[in-house]
Amino acid sequence: MNRNDTTSTVRFGDMVQNINERILPEDAEGLPYVGLEHLDPETLKIRRWGTPDEVEAQKLRFYTGDIIFGKRRYYQKKLAVADFDGICSAHAMVLRARSDVVLPEFLPFFMQSEMFFERAMAISVGSLSPTINWSTLAKQEFPLPPTDEQRRIAEILWALEDVIDADSNVVDEIERTIRVLRVHLFGPNSHNTEFKLADLCDDNGIQIGPFGSQLHAADYVSNDSGVPVIMPSDMETDEIVIDNIARISEAMATQLMRHRIKAGDILLPRRGDLTKRAYVRPEQEGWMCGTGSIRIRVSNLNIARAIFHALSSKTTEGWLERAAVATTMPNLNTEIVMQIPIFLPEDEHTIILYSDKIEQAFSSHSVAFQKVNADNLLKKKLIAEILKV
Repeated sequence: MNRNDTTSTVRFGDMVQNINERILPEDAEGLPYVGLEHLDPETLKIRRWGTPDEVEAQKLRFYTGDIIFGKRRYYQKKLAVADFDGICSAHAMVLRARSDVVLPEFLPFFMQSEMFFERAMAISVGSLSPTINWSTLAKQEFPLPPTDEQRRIAEILWALEDVIDADSNVVDEIERTIRVLRVHLFGPNSHNTEFKLADLCDDNGIQIGPFGSQLHAADYVSNDSGVPVIMPSDMETDEIVIDNIARISEAMATQLMRHRIKAGDILLPRRGDLTKRAYVRPEQEGWMCGTGSIRIRVSNLNIARAIFHALSSKTTEGWLERAAVATTMPNLNTEIVMQIPIFLPEDEHTIILYSDKIEQAFSSHSVAFQKVNADNLLKKKLIAEILKV
């Protein structure tokens, strides 16, 4: 076959090597550890990592230029090109281009194409945590453009990837600024007074969502007319994510009226990842505090957002880690939440002023984040257009 002249059909196993070099964490001192949680969907850049002492059991060794391909839950589209040596989760594959067949700089974009994604999803096995097996993936055949065309496509898409990386750096920098501001403005210092969270709430200010005995699988509805129920999985660092939110009937929501949320409420998880939280916006009023969530309602709505920022600071996250009931995963209860220390200026005007400073940073973050999303959408369209092989 002459790859410089015509498109060829090639088995994936002939395009790439599956690098299966195993290593124990204790033998990987000084090497970064990249888990699937460190990979961001859509982007090819590795933007964060951990250390070997954070993990156990055998991992995979990777080298600069290798592709880390998340074979577990591939619908998350986690795929990155390593620009350093390290170790990674065994829930990934480490792939290396066979450069006599496919250009290393072209391969990652080929693997980000809808053509590859749909095939990989089709061969995934398992329902709860679908996984791609190398033996099956290696047998799949794909059309591959000639080498000169691969080079041209890679040059265009890597230029766009560099733009995405630069815009993502702006997002990261704003997020760091928000973290610093939260500690500096709403942390323990000589300008702030320490309150207990219970002192800032109304009489029914801290409430745990309904338990399983109150809400059953049959109570949930599949249509968009139902009342959204916020679980910890629907919380990010600031917002409620509604993409896959569960809903219950209006009749059932009426029976659980005490668990309805209001604008200005703050939601925390009851267990698990205690860094999650969400602030309830006016358009979300009347939704439900779900099982596994804790609803906080402050008595002074003027400073509700400031209290949210104080609760979201690294200071509070550290306090919760120490105070949480230790079982198989950290747990919170009403008594613990009531005792959370909140550091605020005495003057309400100053509290609002400080909160506004952080809100300005959030506005900048929203603009930068939308830019990254637009960049990724453009890349997706370009890949779809120029990879019509």
